[in-house]
Amino acid sequence: MISGYLRCGEVEKARSLFDSMPQRDTVSWSVLISGYAQRDRFADALAHMGLVEEGRRHFDAMSRKHGIEPTIKHYGCMVDLLGRAGKLTEAEELIANMPVPPDVSTWGALLGACKKHGDNVMGERVGRKLVDLQPEHDGFHVLLSNIYASKGSWDNVHEIRGMMRQHGVIKTPGCSMIEVKGTIHEFLAGDKTHPQSEDIEKMLDDMAKKLKMEGYAPDTREVLLDIDEEDKETTLFRHSEKIAIAFGLLTIDAPTPIRIMKNLRICNDCHMAAKLISRAYDREIVVRDRHRFHHFKQGSCSCLDYW
Repeated sequence: MISGYLRCGEVEKARSLFDSMPQRDTVSWSVLISGYAQRDRFADALAHMGLVEEGRRHFDAMSRKHGIEPTIKHYGCMVDLLGRAGKLTEAEELIANMPVPPDVSTWGALLGACKKHGDNVMGERVGRKLVDLQPEHDGFHVLLSNIYASKGSWDNVHEIRGMMRQHGVIKTPGCSMIEVKGTIHEFLAGDKTHPQSEDIEKMLDDMAKKLKMEGYAPDTREVLLDIDEEDKETTLFRHSEKIAIAFGLLTIDAPTPIRIMKNLRICNDCHMAAKLISRAYDREIVVRDRHRFHHFKQGSCSCLDYW
């Protein structure tokens, strides 16, 4: 029940139920901590806000104070924490000195951090390793393609796409869902199939104008196409979450938050746009992506740009 409430974003209900339990075991504690982390309640979860020293203290205390030898998951958490804080070299050194062989998740956390912090040299090295370790995983191929695209290395992008075809890897299309009056509406990137697509297009144009006034500059590094910058901007502005936000602005009256579910990790450009849209339209926007909740309000996000 606690997990169910947290998955729906009902943090206070989950905490109330947890507090009412006559006994609490490691499972109930773990569920609550995980939920707080996904909802970016950092002071409660001691999670992904760059609290590196606090994380190190708890990690070291496991073996030194409590006699618990860290497992691969604990090392993975430390790599993730260091990576999110931009300490990429330290994260890679931790992997190199682990007493157990690093798994795909641990390398994946480092690759995501490389992408986030723009370290293309390390990202390329780690990405190649991951593609070799798990050639059927679409996400690693896409992240590596993103890194090459940001460098303008289109030959390498085509090489990675060729490897995907060779291994039969199909990229999962980005999809965003929003519930309005009991009906789920689903949008893909560039989607124009919705009955209200004409109104959505007008709202997208209005969003673009207001975003420009807010100082928005499209992050065209997110586009994996060798096309000119103007076409890249158009492609970016038709990502599924932006279309879902436009539909939400049309159909959900304030002050009700606009709640969106995304099957993939929200991209940097959509994250920045959602922050500015929340301020420009004075609306709360909640996006649940593949990894966590993002609560956008008045130009900021609950994740403080760590995700």
